[in-house]
Amino acid sequence: MPFLRAIASEFQKVFTTRMWWLLALLLAGYVALMSGGFGAFLGWASENPDAAASAGGGTTIPSGLDIAPLVYSFATSIGYVFPVLLGALAVTGEFRHKTLTPTFLAEPHRTTVLTAKFLSQLAMGAGLGVIAFAVSVGTGAAALAGFGLDTGLDDADTWALIGRGVLAMALWGAIGVGLGALVPNQVAAIVIVIAFTQFVEPILRFTASLNDVTANIGKFLPGAASDALVGASFYNIASLGTAATLEWWQGGLVLLGIAVVATFIGAATTWRGDVS
Repeated sequence: MPFLRAIASEFQKVFTTRMWWLLALLLAGYVALMSGGFGAFLGWASENPDAAASAGGGTTIPSGLDIAPLVYSFATSIGYVFPVLLGALAVTGEFRHKTLTPTFLAEPHRTTVLTAKFLSQLAMGAGLGVIAFAVSVGTGAAALAGFGLDTGLDDADTWALIGRGVLAMALWGAIGVGLGALVPNQVAAIVIVIAFTQFVEPILRFTASLNDVTANIGKFLPGAASDALVGASFYNIASLGTAATLEWWQGGLVLLGIAVVATFIGAATTWRGDVS
């Protein structure tokens, strides 16, 4: 079937380049550093409350805080940038390397090609999610266990969080496709992804938490929606004030909506333009 061939072609394009495993390695290293480091820090703070209190800056652990989900959620709260990048590169690479012409000759229906990219990057995002959570759980649980803290691995809620996290990473991959369709210039797309995920949205989220009105708006930001879907994030305890959140299914719908709308607008605009 033409549609299945189109999907298989998109997977082949991904796996015949080095970008996917380079991003996977960077993702694993980044998540290992943050999850393992944060888990070790919380373990130290729990064993040395006086030293943690004297350090200032809110170093002590709030009573009743469920630590393990916070540690494991670094897989998505910092790792979501990687499936977005991979999804955007899957589209913008076609424009940069001028491979859209042979792609459209092989499959003349442009909507089929973009839909195949959307679905294949859902799968690739989920794959990156599995890698990210394998690393965050492995390093985070080791750090927590080393200090005698509960790893939560015998709790069904922990595994539900991991499952929702993999879903979130899948949706971020689809969002990347939508971004690439909207912004076909590869350099511009990369700059937008990094600037928004690492600077713009964190600032907006911290600022939005200052009062109830802005907090109720800020919870619809894509990163906040992703954290709501997963069910835990260090952003929620690091916020300056109110930390309003969506229900997990609402967060998933927000991410899906962003992915679908961005891809649809891209399909109706730049994707229909002339190619060379």
